[in-house]
Amino acid sequence: MIEKNDSILITGGSSGIGLATAKTFIDAGADVFITGRNAERLDTAKKELGDALTTIQADVSDTKDNEKVYEIIKDKKGYLTTIFANAGVAEGNIMGKTSIESFDKTFDINVKGMFFTVQSMLPLLKNGSSIVLNASIVANKGMANLSLYNASKAAVRSFSRSWANDLKSRHIRVNTISPGVTETPIFTHGLDMSKEDIENLKASLAQTSPIGRMGTPQEIADTVFFLASKKASYINGIELAVDGGFAQI
Repeated sequence: MIEKNDSILITGGSSGIGLATAKTFIDAGADVFITGRNAERLDTAKKELGDALTTIQADVSDTKDNEKVYEIIKDKKGYLTTIFANAGVAEGNIMGKTSIESFDKTFDINVKGMFFTVQSMLPLLKNGSSIVLNASIVANKGMANLSLYNASKAAVRSFSRSWANDLKSRHIRVNTISPGVTETPIFTHGLDMSKEDIENLKASLAQTSPIGRMGTPQEIADTVFFLASKKASYINGIELAVDGGFAQI
């Protein structure tokens, strides 16, 4: 299980899946560091979760910010036992009308940001630690008008395969979670969905998903917690779909 001396970094930890994961690890006694770009949301998270949480305003796509995160964790804790590389954006794009700026934004955060976040933190990771990457079922679905997001999440899945081998000598496990449709702020902040759009999506899932509903951030957080724990000690390099069966049929 997670122990009281454990220390986890969660990128994109101020809302949604990241915040639920932070609370789950704090409840287990771990020290938790979260990053996020929005200072107000970070402050709200700190007030909610208390002294076991350290918030760091940082953009994963900025390598200088990664250096700042590294120094703060090094000075305050000295090591990490888990990284949950969770930060990402989901924005639609139309093939034939997609700008270079849109391409760069998605890949700078979802791919480059993830790669250099993990690479920057490697000196802090204890041997035998765990890395969990947040991908998505869209990597395997090819959903329309989401080609940038889909491809970026496919790259995330590829990272876990490679890194599981790259970090073998340090006994660091690397796994990917691929959430299905999960009710988080990304619907409104990234995909610009209205309340009506979200309700229509819920109605559709009631018919098309085996479980008949959206997932919750807590259900994803519980999966991250399991993969980071010693109970998952023989699980490495996998992609675990946490989707209620939506992408399995």
